[in-house]
Amino acid sequence: MLPYKNLIRLDHDSKEPIYRQISHQFIELIQDGKLLPGTRLPSSRALSEVLQLHRKTIVAVYDILVSENWVESQVRRGYRVSDRLPVVRPRSYHKKESPFANDGSFIYDDMAIVQFSLAPEANNNIIINDGAPDTTLLPYRSLTKEYRKVLDRVTVNTDLDSKIESPNLRASLRDFLNQTRGIDFGIENLFLTRGGQMALYLAAALILKPGDQVVVTAPCYIAAETLFEKLGCQIIRIPVDQYGMQTDILADVLENNDVKLLYIIPHHHHPTTVTMSKERREHILELIARYGPAVIEDDYDYDFQFNYDPYLPLASGEHGGNVIYIGSLTKVLGTPFRIGYMIASKNFLEAAAKLRVLIDIRGDMISEKAVAAMIDSGDLVRHIQKTNKVYAKRCDLLCTLLDKELKEYIHYQKPSGGLAIWITFKQEYELPKIARYAQEHGLSIKSNFYFTGRYAHLNAFRFGFASMNEAKLKTAVNVLKQAIVHLYPQ
Repeated sequence: MLPYKNLIRLDHDSKEPIYRQISHQFIELIQDGKLLPGTRLPSSRALSEVLQLHRKTIVAVYDILVSENWVESQVRRGYRVSDRLPVVRPRSYHKKESPFANDGSFIYDDMAIVQFSLAPEANNNIIINDGAPDTTLLPYRSLTKEYRKVLDRVTVNTDLDSKIESPNLRASLRDFLNQTRGIDFGIENLFLTRGGQMALYLAAALILKPGDQVVVTAPCYIAAETLFEKLGCQIIRIPVDQYGMQTDILADVLENNDVKLLYIIPHHHHPTTVTMSKERREHILELIARYGPAVIEDDYDYDFQFNYDPYLPLASGEHGGNVIYIGSLTKVLGTPFRIGYMIASKNFLEAAAKLRVLIDIRGDMISEKAVAAMIDSGDLVRHIQKTNKVYAKRCDLLCTLLDKELKEYIHYQKPSGGLAIWITFKQEYELPKIARYAQEHGLSIKSNFYFTGRYAHLNAFRFGFASMNEAKLKTAVNVLKQAIVHLYPQ
C-alpha cells in the first residue's frame, strides 16, 4: 500500500470539507500516474485508520470518486482505479508524462558497442537460436523433489542468509568436474557464479587494464570480444581452421607482443563449433610455459559429446596455474538455471569473490542446493547421457536435411558434439536478405550478429538444433530453401 499518510495532506483550517480535500488529492494522484488504472485501493476502514479519520469520511470520499468515474466499486473486492478515466472539461484528460519518459541530463554509456540483440522475439515464429538446450527434456520430477527438500529445510537452515555460494554444490561439482574432465583441483580452487558469463567477466576484469593486449580467435564469441573491447583492450585475432586456433600464428604473436590474456574455446569453438586438435592443444601448453600469458579456457558445453572420446581440457594439463577454467551448468539444465563456475588458484578466486560482491552479494542458494543433490544422486549424469542421445539424433537429422535441401548453397562441418552447427552461405547468397524473408515467413534466426555489422563478411550463423524437434527442424530448413529459391530464382 502506498504511504497515503504522507501523500494526502489535510488542512483543517480550510473552508473546503475534509472529504473534498481527500477526493481532490486522489484525483491528482491518478493524474500524476502514481495511481494507475486497475490499482487496488485500501478499504475505507484501512484508509480511515491510516489518516486517523472517521470511516464515514472515507466512505464519502470513495462515493465521490465512484460517481465521477475515477474509481470503481467491486462487490466483495473493494475499490480500484477505473480503467476508463473520465473526460475532464473543457478538453479531455491527458495522463501526465512519467518522469522516466526522458533520459535525464547526465551522461552515460549507451553500450553501442554491444551489437547483438537482447530483446525477446515478439512473434510466434520458429526460432533458430545459437545453441540452447531443450528444457522440455529436464528431469522435472527429480528437480521438483530436490527443490521441495531444500525448501522444507529453509526454516532451520540459518546458513542460507550468510553465504555467497553453496558449499554443498562446490563439493559435488568438484567431484563431477574431476570425474568428467580429469582436472586435478581442490574445493578451494572452485568458485561459483551466476552463469558462465559472470565467470568470464570476473576473470577478465581482474586481469585486464585499458591498453592491454588480448588474443582471441577470428571469429570469436561475440560477447567475450565485446567485453574485452569494453575493458579498453587491444584485440589481436588469430584465424581458426578445421583444427581450431592456428597456433603457429599464435606463437609469432606471443613472440612479438606483450600479450596479457589468451581467450580460447578448444571444445566446440564458438561460433564455428570446431574442436581443437590434440597437437595444437599441446602446442598451446608449450606456449603458455614459454611466454606466461593468463589463459581463460571457456568450456561452455563440454558435456555434449557425440563421439564419447573427447580431448581433456587444457586445464587438466601442466599449465603452472596460468589457465583459468570457466564453464556452466546452464547448457545442461537450461537457461533458467544460472549456475556457472571458475577453476583457478585460491588467491585469484579470493580476488574474484571480492569483485563479485560489488554486483551480486550472494548466489541462488536454493537452486545450488537442489542441483548439488541432483549431482550426488546421479540424476545429472543420467540427464546428460539422455540428452546427448537426443541431441546426436537431431544433429544427424539436421545434417541430412542440409545435404538434401541446401548443399549447393552452403558450407558446413558436422561437429563432434555441442548444440549447434556453424553454417556459412556462399557469398552470392546474402544471408541478411534470406533472414528477412525467413522472418516474414515464420522463421527467426537468433544469431544474426554473425552476418551483420562487424561480422557481415562471414555470411554465416549458428544453427542451434538441440532445442528443435524433428518437425521444427524440417520446417526451418524448408523456409530457408524457399527463401533462396524466391530471392535467387536463377
